[in-house]
Amino acid sequence: MNDYYALRLDVEPCSADATDLLAYLLGEAGYESFVPDERGLTAYVRAELFSDDAVRAALADFPFQAIVTASSELVEGRDWNAEWERNYFKPIVVADRCVVHSSFHTDVPAAQYDIVIDPKMAFGTGHHSTTSLILTRLLDMPLEGRAVIDMGTGTGILAILAAMRGAAPVAGIEIDRFAWENACENVRLNSHPEIAMLCGDASLLAAIAPADVVLANINRNVILADIHSYAAAMRPGATLLLSGFYTADCQMVEDAARAAGLEPVGSTSHADWACVELRKPSLQ
Repeated sequence: MNDYYALRLDVEPCSADATDLLAYLLGEAGYESFVPDERGLTAYVRAELFSDDAVRAALADFPFQAIVTASSELVEGRDWNAEWERNYFKPIVVADRCVVHSSFHTDVPAAQYDIVIDPKMAFGTGHHSTTSLILTRLLDMPLEGRAVIDMGTGTGILAILAAMRGAAPVAGIEIDRFAWENACENVRLNSHPEIAMLCGDASLLAAIAPADVVLANINRNVILADIHSYAAAMRPGATLLLSGFYTADCQMVEDAARAAGLEPVGSTSHADWACVELRKPSLQ
């Protein structure tokens, strides 16, 4: 069954920083999707991964001076597209060049790149700062004819934009089977069947390497564990774009990248979320 637990956290006082940090802490515990509002945050995790102890541990690490009230309920499998459309997902425009919307939306702004995402429960509609940070960077990068691999592809949104901008070949890797199925559906919706969507983890990289660009919008701990695998999958001179962590974590991530033989190039941020760019040195 495609069942989830919906964890509701009401925060007093509430702020964007508070809900962002709660999403980060819950992401470490396996939560996939987050819907902030003016009162707090609703977070979703697969039913088999739900744990009261994990929730208590996440809240114990929450440093804000605030009162957090938690409640949870089982949400049985349903039409998640309809759920997102009805409650959460609205069309957005990224960097004035890329519009992201669902197949159900009718009032969609015109943009150079039009991406259709029916997200179900997979992460990545462009609304979160980490996704939009990488989308913005991809819009500025030369991608024509370059091989791109998107780790933790979620909805497939980053891989889809890369293909739209001429990258080839393009592959996405997703460990969660339901998210992988959703990414495959979104690839078809956007008429890019050439994108290879693979279900698994970083061990799949060796079979599809080398890449000119590797993307990973995943939580910090996964990045730290897998960064050597990312580096091994990159051609000399290739670029690695990382997000899914806070600006406070940049030094830790960059130190791990240097240990893997990668050179920091720069970073961008939004609402305390970071996007770090790294490069594999060219052969001398």
